[in-house]
Amino acid sequence: MPTVFQSPSELAASVGRHLGFSDWLEIAQNRVDLFADATGDHQWIHVDPERAKSGPFGAPIAHGYLTLSLVNLFLPQIVEVRGISMGVNYGADRVRFPAPAKVGARVRGGAELLKVEQTKDGGVQATIRVTVEIEGGGRPACVADTISRYYPAAAPQP
Repeated sequence: MPTVFQSPSELAASVGRHLGFSDWLEIAQNRVDLFADATGDHQWIHVDPERAKSGPFGAPIAHGYLTLSLVNLFLPQIVEVRGISMGVNYGADRVRFPAPAKVGARVRGGAELLKVEQTKDGGVQATIRVTVEIEGGGRPACVADTISRYYPAAAPQP
């Protein structure tokens, strides 16, 4: 169940707070193969399970950017901002891939609200650090400081 904010203006009071976790997701070879097709990155450590068994990770691994893209799946499971006309991904700061996510591993996102700012165009910009954990792993697969902008819904007209 996500942490719910009734409006973008409520975000500022939660800076420094851990917002929760997403559901666990298994990294399936099919997902890795589809990502390889979408991006053109068919490196054997991702798409050749037999060769990858004798490679440096002992199994095929998810692309780092596939792991990063899962943040888009995890964030709505962790945080919900209501009372908006729209929310947009504005960018990311400081993205790291400390450990590989092997095919068959389960991962989930955890989120901490780092910073909230007003934008010149009336929105609220939130920087949320998402840590993609590997179940049973000592280091995360990805840590990214995501930047989202939330625009308040227009007031109802009389």
